[in-house]
Amino acid sequence: MADPTAAYQTLPAITTELINLTAILHLPKPTEAFMSDLHGEYDAFQHVLRSGSGNVKVKIQECFIGELTPTALQELAFLVYYPSERLTVQHTRTTGEALTQWYLTTVRQLLRLLAYTAMKYTRSKVRKALDPNFVYITEELLYNSATADDKVTYYGTLINTLIDLHQVDGWIVATCHTIQRLTVDHWHIVGDIYDRGPAPDQIVETLIQRSDTVDLQWGNHDILWLGGAAGSPLCIANLIRICARYGNLDILEEAYGINLRPLTRLAERYYADNPMFRPKLDSGRAPLSVDEQLEVTKIHQAIAILQFKLEGPVILRRPEFHMTHRLILDKLTADRTQVHLNGQDYPVTNGCFVTVDAAAPFTLLPEEQTVIDQLVHAFTHSERLHRHMDFLVDHGHMFLQYNQNLLLHGCVPVNDAGAFVGLTLDGVTYAGRALFEMLEANLRVAYTHPAESADRATDLLWYLWTGPYSPLFGKHDMTTFERYFIQATAAHDEHPNPYYHLRHDPAFVQRLLREFGLDQAVGHVINGHTPIKKGNSPIMANRKMIVIDGGFSRPYQATTGIGGYTLLDNSYGMQLVTHQPFVSKKEALRDLTDILSTKRVVAAERQRRTVAQTDIGAALQQQIATLTARLTTRQPPHK
Repeated sequence: MADPTAAYQTLPAITTELINLTAILHLPKPTEAFMSDLHGEYDAFQHVLRSGSGNVKVKIQECFIGELTPTALQELAFLVYYPSERLTVQHTRTTGEALTQWYLTTVRQLLRLLAYTAMKYTRSKVRKALDPNFVYITEELLYNSATADDKVTYYGTLINTLIDLHQVDGWIVATCHTIQRLTVDHWHIVGDIYDRGPAPDQIVETLIQRSDTVDLQWGNHDILWLGGAAGSPLCIANLIRICARYGNLDILEEAYGINLRPLTRLAERYYADNPMFRPKLDSGRAPLSVDEQLEVTKIHQAIAILQFKLEGPVILRRPEFHMTHRLILDKLTADRTQVHLNGQDYPVTNGCFVTVDAAAPFTLLPEEQTVIDQLVHAFTHSERLHRHMDFLVDHGHMFLQYNQNLLLHGCVPVNDAGAFVGLTLDGVTYAGRALFEMLEANLRVAYTHPAESADRATDLLWYLWTGPYSPLFGKHDMTTFERYFIQATAAHDEHPNPYYHLRHDPAFVQRLLREFGLDQAVGHVINGHTPIKKGNSPIMANRKMIVIDGGFSRPYQATTGIGGYTLLDNSYGMQLVTHQPFVSKKEALRDLTDILSTKRVVAAERQRRTVAQTDIGAALQQQIATLTARLTTRQPPHK
């Protein structure tokens, strides 16, 4: 890694940078925000991002205290959230001199708000957040007084010229985006951008635009897409099945250019209507026609059977995965009416096993193999998919230590006694932190250097999705087959890892922090993956464990009763923000309705935290030590 102090070699340069870095250490700690389990819900994600999870409105209230009516405050807030859309509305209802007056008022309000939002940042950092096209004029307006006698005319001329040259709309849009970025300094996405919702690709595109202020912890659903891009047939089959289940096949075809025609032809040949495989569409989605629904139902069956067939060879060639109990197609009776699982016979309903050979149940038909080969080629050659997966790999981790908090999506696998357990490969058992590190290293190898689909690195990507000791899955079994074909709910039990009841225990959470090298006195575990049901608290273990999966995904909102959580961590402490379900961007803009509900204090600081108490602060202190040592060698001797 390059030395950030290398450019400072002369006495004046070293001295200036030492003064700068020392001063930065005393600035207030910037705001971090944490979201999890977005599951393709782009509109809700965008609203939270643009509003800074409610922080933009808080800044407006503080900046203009007592000056704005509730309606004026809400209009200003939505201008910051959606500047282009709100400008369009303004143009339709205001013209001529009234529009000019609105511009004059709005530009001054935005400058005040920008200055207030930028208070805890250096001028250099603010400049980097400004649109390059408007840096000069914004800095002139921002750092000059509108009331100083010798600058009143100059200040007013700048604004009026901006309006006269018809550049004011562009400036307003750029300034609103800068305010959004400065309101929350850093975003953590704690897993599961993909699956269920309609637009995960748009979420990733948005994050790419903010790549310098974003990190990711991979979720089990994200792994399917990483595995698909790396050429894993099993990951591809799983993710297509989920897209079909939720009526989202257009993500594959339109967003990523994946040709599904060969799969569709296979489905048309062998499968018919089947009530268990009809797509699940939430109320906010456009309905499918009868023909479209039937087509998706057939594709859903075809890809599910392909998935169950593909699982067989992987499980058989990887005894170290300990998953032979998940070999199911060979447990079907000859007439396909019953299946023998875990010592019990179950009736099979809604069966669709026409392509399954009783003598060789895991063998693909030649045309099935052709479909799989075509899909692997399509996934591994999709430029846009690889652009998005490259971002997930470059900015993602299995876990992250950040400002003494442990960020992870699923769980740290343990046994009933709370001892770390894991996976044994080549005689070495990986558990606790070592399990995460091994699996992350394996993922990077599998993605960066894809080999044949049967290599262990690729098989481990699928294990991350469904394996008994996968930290991203967190259960012993994924009972997909049972949920499709067996009505007895007892067969659906997936046996969650003991982690999920132990994480309520403060002593257990302290052990987790210690295992990952974090300060037990100030650290927290920030967890996603498991939606918090109505009536249960997301704050556990004496406020040391915070679970932030609150239901961004619409299918889970009936269970959670809310529309998601955001965790905020600023210089004053931590707050958990509860969001109401987001209906649509159109309705939010029409009614100026936010989705913020309530804030709960997780941890409050007696004394406001500064940059010095963050990871960035620690890095700056190392730079200060290096520069101080360099300064002593450059100082002339005292006489």
